Amino acid sequence: MIARPKARLLHVENLSIAFGSMPVVKNVSFALDEGEILGLVGESGSGKSITCRSLLGLLPRNASVGGKIGFEGRDLLGLSSEEMRTIRGRDISMVFQNPSSHLDPLMTLGGHVMEPLRHHFGQTSKEARQNAIDVLRSVQINEPERRVDAYPHELSGGMKQRGMIGSATASRPRLLLADEPTTALDVTVQARILELMRELNRSHGLSIVFVSHDLAVVAELCHRVVVMRHGEIVEEGPAREILRSPRHEYTKLLIDSQPSSLALPPIVRKHKAETPLIEVERLSITYSKPSVLPGIRKDAVCALQEASLTVEAGESLGIVGESGSGKSTIARAIMRLVEPSGGEIRFRGRNIATIRGAELAVYRRKVQMVFQNPFDSLNPRMRIVETIAEPMVRHGLATRAQALERARGLMRQVELPLELADRKPRQLSGGQCQRVGIARALALDPEVLIADEVTSALDVTIQAQILRLLQRLRSERHLTVIYISHDLSVVRKFCDRIAVFRAARLVELGSAEAVFERPQESYTRLLLESAPRFERTLELAGASDE
Repeated sequence: MIARPKARLLHVENLSIAFGSMPVVKNVSFALDEGEILGLVGESGSGKSITCRSLLGLLPRNASVGGKIGFEGRDLLGLSSEEMRTIRGRDISMVFQNPSSHLDPLMTLGGHVMEPLRHHFGQTSKEARQNAIDVLRSVQINEPERRVDAYPHELSGGMKQRGMIGSATASRPRLLLADEPTTALDVTVQARILELMRELNRSHGLSIVFVSHDLAVVAELCHRVVVMRHGEIVEEGPAREILRSPRHEYTKLLIDSQPSSLALPPIVRKHKAETPLIEVERLSITYSKPSVLPGIRKDAVCALQEASLTVEAGESLGIVGESGSGKSTIARAIMRLVEPSGGEIRFRGRNIATIRGAELAVYRRKVQMVFQNPFDSLNPRMRIVETIAEPMVRHGLATRAQALERARGLMRQVELPLELADRKPRQLSGGQCQRVGIARALALDPEVLIADEVTSALDVTIQAQILRLLQRLRSERHLTVIYISHDLSVVRKFCDRIAVFRAARLVELGSAEAVFERPQESYTRLLLESAPRFERTLELAGASDE
């Protein structure tokens, strides 16, 4: 059980924030009790992260702030910069969404934990180091005596996130602000992070404001929930009560956009061909790990080991597994972006390793990929319409004028407003950029679309739109989709069959129904048990209420 709330710790009253003449938070009021976990949910741009940052005074200089933020009887908005520095990191700490962007690459993991201990409590280096080791152990980092000297690039995403939590909680704060701390993490790592937060709440009475767009996580973790939209609170109350019986239409939209609630139109498949479209047979891929010193033997890293599977024309195959399991590696091999060290891949019966020249160009037109981060995969200097048109020009399929006209047609097909045609990626939202990536891949009229974590960091409403779009394109274009994801609820809803990878091996393959309802491997069962399930959490809540 989560620790029961006690006395009032935080009281936000009529908080308003504007950047210049643009309001971003409008008259927001909520409260937090000691030992309580409050979920702050809403889409990107709803104001939830800005609200959290305002509690620590971490807003840009052009921000104007009004209202009141009461913390332990003091109005934080009335404190000087020096007074805020004594509170920030000691009484109130924050864990950010992307640890790679917020950890100093030149500072060890132990250094990040030691910094608040030395700054706020004047501990010596020796004292702070021993306490840092104890903190790393408490946040479940293995071999803390060794990891204390590790740099961020030497750690996995989950370790970095736990290290950030350790740094934020080392000074035993009263309040922890957690801004999307589990987004894009593997389900098993996410489960460990959530359990860590529960334990900190239970053992230390830590109060938490948990920012998320994942309602399944919020339903499982939080006492109460505040729903924000366009900088305003539209609904608040006990978490499971709000999520079971929402009153506001926007809250209902968020719930209906959950993958388990999402209704996708059925796909009418053509007759099954005698030969699978793609055949992967005993595929192995090994990378050479370069040595730091010349003349030293290079170590080999096995990224994929004797994996075999098929993909039928018109089907959607889901590939799931933790980071480093080999799921993206097999996708890149199918794209011929990496060469196999053993086995082969056949497309329509032809070994793709033997394809050369013009025939290879044709193959690459038939198999296209949409990448996880649309901002990283789009040229920031090119207009959207040019980005979509470029592949057609490069492959000699159209003149520039023809390609630009077809690009506008593709924008309509992926439901992008034509007024965005002359904008650049930085002027679009994440969901709009992802649609650009899909339109660019469709420009070459492919038979296979490989979608690599295309919805992992998107709001649930945008994720629902992208899934509906892909489903419609499957139907209209008879597309074959290879969908790579760590979000099991999305894979179950969208895919016909599922391949489960672990530690470079394919460990289970079957229909979506069979894998989810009758998993054969213990690792598959672990994945399913680790994933938060919105309906399961609310059912358990209903049973406990009775």
